Amino acid sequence: MSTPDSASPALDVSRRAPPARRITSATQIFDMLRAEIVASHLPPGTPLQDKMLIERFGVSRTPVREALIRLAEIGLVDIFPQSGTFVSRVPVKAIPEAVLIRKALEGITVEKAAEQATPERMGPLEKTIRRQKVAAGLGDLDAFHEADEAFHAELSELAGHPGIWTLLTQVKMQIDRARRLTLPVLGRMEQVIAEHEIIRAAVAEGDAEAAKTAMMHHLNAVILDVDALKDRYPDYFI
Repeated sequence: MSTPDSASPALDVSRRAPPARRITSATQIFDMLRAEIVASHLPPGTPLQDKMLIERFGVSRTPVREALIRLAEIGLVDIFPQSGTFVSRVPVKAIPEAVLIRKALEGITVEKAAEQATPERMGPLEKTIRRQKVAAGLGDLDAFHEADEAFHAELSELAGHPGIWTLLTQVKMQIDRARRLTLPVLGRMEQVIAEHEIIRAAVAEGDAEAAKTAMMHHLNAVILDVDALKDRYPDYFI
């Protein structure tokens, strides 16, 4: 199986297995593995052996199996009874539908945010963009992604509908897996920041139409990235 360039910080093998610490529930194991899979710290095809996970998390087999079953149910791992459990490949066919859902919901959200915006309420968005700039300058992909997520969550909060972002975090998992592969590309983080600044400016001006247009442009970039990623990392997609 081919793998991305070893120089890519998003896929640094040394970051795939954090130091062992006591984990007490299947939900905690699920949350940690889910985050590592979405971040590509555990790339497609990575074996998830029960023994390894039991030792890592310091638990019995039961919570490990429960976590893996939940990950399989949301399409992040494949369980083969005779072969083992592996991180799944990214299903390309699922991405356009997820993008449509995200565009529909975030289009409404950003319009509402523009209607509700006041100078006093713009602080969190501006602070988050500054965080992204710092992360981009340091080449810290995890911090950049966290700030990216925060930007969209804050728009949902500003709109008065924080539950929309909670729903979208479930819908967009496969989008995120593909998108994380694009962040090491030269200029990609700066492009995302520029798109966020255009969205922020439109929201601050109370221009709902311009804010929605900027958000659609921002989200459309995901599909273009996937086409190039399929050629570069064919074993990561199905």
